[in-house]
Amino acid sequence: MNPISKINCTCESPPISYKDYDSYELGTDHTNGRYGEVTIEICRRCKRKWVKYFVEYESFSRSGRWYRGIINDKNIEKITPENAIDYIENMEWYLYGGSYFSHTGAIGKGKVYVDL
Repeated sequence: MNPISKINCTCESPPISYKDYDSYELGTDHTNGRYGEVTIEICRRCKRKWVKYFVEYESFSRSGRWYRGIINDKNIEKITPENAIDYIENMEWYLYGGSYFSHTGAIGKGKVYVDL
Protein backbone atom coordinates (compact mmCIF):
# COMPACT_ATOMS: atom_id res chain seq x y z
CA MET A 1 0.00 0.00 0.00
CA ASN A 2 1.16 3.51 -0.76
CA PRO A 3 2.10 5.18 2.54
CA ILE A 4 0.46 8.43 1.44
CA SER A 5 -2.90 6.87 0.52
CA LYS A 6 -5.44 5.37 2.87
CA ILE A 7 -6.87 3.02 0.24
CA ASN A 8 -5.28 -0.38 -0.22
CA CYS A 9 -5.42 -1.12 -3.94
CA THR A 10 -2.97 -2.50 -6.46
CA CYS A 11 -3.30 0.67 -8.55
CA GLU A 12 -1.20 2.61 -6.04
CA SER A 13 1.60 0.05 -5.70
CA PRO A 14 4.09 -0.54 -8.53
CA PRO A 15 4.66 -2.46 -10.63
CA ILE A 16 1.66 -1.21 -12.59
CA SER A 17 -0.15 -3.53 -15.00
CA TYR A 18 -2.24 -2.27 -17.90
CA LYS A 19 -4.61 -5.17 -17.18
CA ASP A 20 -5.81 -3.40 -14.04
CA TYR A 21 -7.24 -0.42 -15.92
CA ASP A 22 -9.80 0.68 -18.43
CA SER A 23 -8.30 3.60 -20.30
CA TYR A 24 -8.99 6.18 -22.94
CA GLU A 25 -6.66 8.46 -24.79
CA LEU A 26 -6.79 12.13 -24.04
CA GLY A 27 -4.35 12.97 -26.81
CA THR A 28 -0.75 13.83 -27.61
CA ASP A 29 1.27 16.64 -26.09
CA HIS A 30 3.44 18.19 -28.81
CA THR A 31 5.11 20.69 -26.46
CA ASN A 32 8.86 20.93 -27.18
CA GLY A 33 8.47 18.15 -29.77
CA ARG A 34 8.07 15.50 -27.08
CA TYR A 35 4.92 13.72 -28.40
CA GLY A 36 3.82 12.72 -24.91
CA GLU A 37 0.89 10.32 -24.77
CA VAL A 38 -1.76 11.34 -22.24
CA THR A 39 -4.42 8.90 -21.09
CA ILE A 40 -7.04 8.67 -18.39
CA GLU A 41 -7.05 5.29 -16.70
CA ILE A 42 -9.75 3.92 -14.40
CA CYS A 43 -8.78 1.22 -11.91
CA ARG A 44 -10.95 -1.84 -12.38
CA ARG A 45 -10.85 -2.60 -8.64
CA CYS A 46 -11.36 0.71 -6.80
CA LYS A 47 -12.62 2.85 -9.73
CA ARG A 48 -10.16 5.68 -9.05
CA LYS A 49 -9.16 7.73 -12.06
CA TRP A 50 -5.55 8.38 -12.95
CA VAL A 51 -4.00 10.74 -15.49
CA LYS A 52 -0.97 9.13 -17.12
CA TYR A 53 1.74 10.83 -19.14
CA PHE A 54 4.15 8.69 -21.17
CA VAL A 55 7.02 9.83 -23.35
CA GLU A 56 9.85 8.04 -25.12
CA TYR A 57 12.49 9.36 -27.50
CA GLU A 58 13.15 6.82 -30.24
CA SER A 59 16.67 8.05 -30.94
CA PHE A 60 17.74 7.55 -27.30
CA SER A 61 17.82 4.18 -25.62
CA ARG A 62 16.36 3.96 -22.11
CA SER A 63 14.44 7.21 -22.52
CA GLY A 64 10.94 5.87 -21.77
CA ARG A 65 9.26 7.40 -18.74
CA TRP A 66 5.77 7.64 -17.35
CA TYR A 67 4.06 9.60 -14.61
CA ARG A 68 0.60 8.93 -13.20
CA GLY A 69 -1.49 10.62 -10.56
CA ILE A 70 -4.98 10.33 -9.15
CA ILE A 71 -7.40 12.84 -10.61
CA ASN A 72 -10.88 13.72 -9.37
CA ASP A 73 -13.96 14.12 -11.54
CA LYS A 74 -13.97 17.90 -11.06
CA ASN A 75 -10.50 18.28 -12.57
CA ILE A 76 -10.71 15.55 -15.18
CA GLU A 77 -12.67 17.86 -17.48
CA LYS A 78 -9.91 20.49 -17.26
CA ILE A 79 -7.00 18.25 -18.22
CA THR A 80 -5.62 18.52 -21.75
CA PRO A 81 -2.53 16.86 -23.23
CA GLU A 82 -0.74 20.21 -22.96
CA ASN A 83 -1.47 20.84 -19.26
CA ALA A 84 -1.28 17.27 -17.91
CA ILE A 85 2.31 17.79 -16.74
CA ASP A 86 1.27 20.84 -14.70
CA TYR A 87 -1.46 18.82 -13.00
CA ILE A 88 0.90 15.99 -12.16
CA GLU A 89 3.64 18.31 -10.86
CA ASN A 90 1.17 19.96 -8.50
CA MET A 91 -0.22 16.75 -7.02
CA GLU A 92 0.50 15.80 -3.41
CA TRP A 93 2.16 12.64 -4.79
CA TYR A 94 2.34 10.63 -8.01
CA LEU A 95 3.84 7.40 -9.30
CA TYR A 96 6.57 7.37 -11.91
CA GLY A 97 8.81 4.86 -13.63
CA GLY A 98 10.16 3.52 -16.89
CA SER A 99 13.47 2.64 -18.51
CA TYR A 100 14.79 6.18 -17.98
CA PHE A 101 14.65 5.60 -14.22
CA SER A 102 15.61 1.89 -14.36
CA HIS A 103 12.65 0.85 -12.23
CA THR A 104 9.01 -0.20 -12.54
CA GLY A 105 7.65 2.52 -10.30
CA ALA A 106 8.19 4.72 -7.29
CA ILE A 107 6.42 7.50 -5.42
CA GLY A 108 7.33 11.01 -6.45
CA LYS A 109 6.40 14.62 -5.84
CA GLY A 110 7.10 17.91 -7.61
CA LYS A 111 9.02 18.37 -10.87
CA VAL A 112 8.64 15.78 -13.61
CA TYR A 113 11.30 15.20 -16.27
CA VAL A 114 9.84 14.70 -19.72
CA ASP A 115 12.15 16.76 -21.93
CA LEU A 116 15.59 15.71 -23.15
